[in-house]
Amino acid sequence: MATYMTTDTKTATPSLGWNINDWAAAYRSGATPTELLESLREAIAGQELVSGSPKSGSAWITLASESQLATQIDFLTSLKAEADTAGKTLPLYGVPFAVKDNIDVATFPTTAACPEYSYDPVADATVVRLLKEAGAIVMGKTNLDQFATGLVGTRSPYGAVLNAFNAEYISGGSSSGSATAVATGQVAFSLGTDTAGSGRVPAGFNHIVGLKASVGAVSTTGVVPACRSLDCVSIFALNSRDTEIILDVAATYDEQDSYSRSRTMIPNRRLRTLAIPTNAPWFGDEVQEAAFAAACESAVAAGYELKPLDFTPLFELANLLYQGPWVAERFAAVGEFLKQDLPGINDVVKNIVNSGIEGSAVDAFKAEYRRKELVRNIEGIFKDVDALFVPTAPRFPTLADVESEPVTVNSQLGTYTNFVNLADLTAIALPAKVRTDGLPFGVTIIAPAWQELSLTNFAAQWQAHLKLPEAPMVLGNKKDSSVVVAVVGAHLTGMPLNFQLTSRNATLLEQTLTAKKYQLYALANTVPPKPGLVRVNAEKLESGDEQGHQLIVELWRIDHAGFGAFVEEIPQPLGIGTLELEDGRLVKGFICEPEAVGTATHISDFGGWRAYIKHLKSQQA
Repeated sequence: MATYMTTDTKTATPSLGWNINDWAAAYRSGATPTELLESLREAIAGQELVSGSPKSGSAWITLASESQLATQIDFLTSLKAEADTAGKTLPLYGVPFAVKDNIDVATFPTTAACPEYSYDPVADATVVRLLKEAGAIVMGKTNLDQFATGLVGTRSPYGAVLNAFNAEYISGGSSSGSATAVATGQVAFSLGTDTAGSGRVPAGFNHIVGLKASVGAVSTTGVVPACRSLDCVSIFALNSRDTEIILDVAATYDEQDSYSRSRTMIPNRRLRTLAIPTNAPWFGDEVQEAAFAAACESAVAAGYELKPLDFTPLFELANLLYQGPWVAERFAAVGEFLKQDLPGINDVVKNIVNSGIEGSAVDAFKAEYRRKELVRNIEGIFKDVDALFVPTAPRFPTLADVESEPVTVNSQLGTYTNFVNLADLTAIALPAKVRTDGLPFGVTIIAPAWQELSLTNFAAQWQAHLKLPEAPMVLGNKKDSSVVVAVVGAHLTGMPLNFQLTSRNATLLEQTLTAKKYQLYALANTVPPKPGLVRVNAEKLESGDEQGHQLIVELWRIDHAGFGAFVEEIPQPLGIGTLELEDGRLVKGFICEPEAVGTATHISDFGGWRAYIKHLKSQQA
């Protein structure tokens, strides 16, 4: 892969690899959308364009022109003026994103990776409009498996999209370009679509996050359908927090979409017990199998309970997707067009879609009856476990593997994805530790519908536990410029000084515990009230002269500039040192000078500052 420029967020030239927080930090430092986005466009064009057009195998089908970018920036300027007048903020102000080329963006042609199908949409797809209104900027349209039919990323007349980590391996599909554009750091996030795993498989093959929300959560108005009853617009991002921000903007009920559903307000629970397959097929990929075993070890080390489960009903449901009514849906969408047998039509896609007319209405009803039976069975699974923990894909094929057996390999890749939409489940694909051969490996967490926040919360804890760098850092396209800091008292969520973190765009990673080596004190005469965390002397701890405690802390990620300003506001006797967590991790966090303890109240037995404050309020009442 090419090596991209890397700079500090204080400069006017953006670094490829910035996440949403990086872009916000650059704008806070005084940079403007015009200078940053124009420079970014030039950087992408220099790598991806040949004679003004995307090269074969590029992530892109259409890159924004200078005039298209300028028009969007003008709209952003007026949008910000309106927001400032109303006292509002734009959560995605000036953040660049990419759009899979089966989703409409006004002024960009929609091709669905078929040149002869191309048309000029008169309006943005609903989800694109919402993101633009939140301040985001479309950098272009991305390559895909034609008509979103495939999980391989190779079925495009614009060329097979190259994997971001190794060009001999597939990028995954069908949202191949959207995934690799994020992984290489060309955009902060992107939109894909997901009917059978297209928003998850390429995430797993490119070390990024891929979220498939509940069917109907994100509008599909303005999306070229594959299977309309199952289609979802998916989100690719570099981390779970960004995914959550984007989903909050995108998941809006749309009256124009007959499949849109209002977000159901059901309790989002902490995922503790996870089902893993007892009968996992690996199709000969022993390295992938070993990577999943390592991921399971990581999950146990992070405190999750893994429960072996027979996945037979899930696998049977997955096999239904390319039978009967759901292939017929693909024919209903584009079958008449494919009958023209035009040069740009992919033969594999044409053969799959044309098979949709082979079944009868009776076959369709029988398949639907079986689907309902299996879904009822699957619903019972979630009475015993909180979620499913599976490999995103059971194997990692090369381009040569797919060329040799295009349909078989594609079918294998849907083992853990095909059943999700059919069963009305939600799923998030996450990076795990790389394979022993250096290739990315991903896991997917699957939960019932409307559990998106449960999944993003799990993702934050998973990423914090594994401490995996984001894809652009792994590829050498970005330097890590952030710090993880543990807070124990007045800076906790909802506490008086939490704004000192949030105002600097710090992001909450997780709540956890310190090692059993600390004591907590309520300091005297502090406004607002503050605690002091003190590490017990190792000799006294070992001899039993003093007792250590596990205390609740929150972990926040903040960039270097924000961290420096944050530390300047910390008053004596507090300071920042290195804390040890219950799982052995070492992070920066609040410590207290020992002499302050003499006038303080020992409150370790409360287990944390929040419980102590609650106790004080009850006494006052």
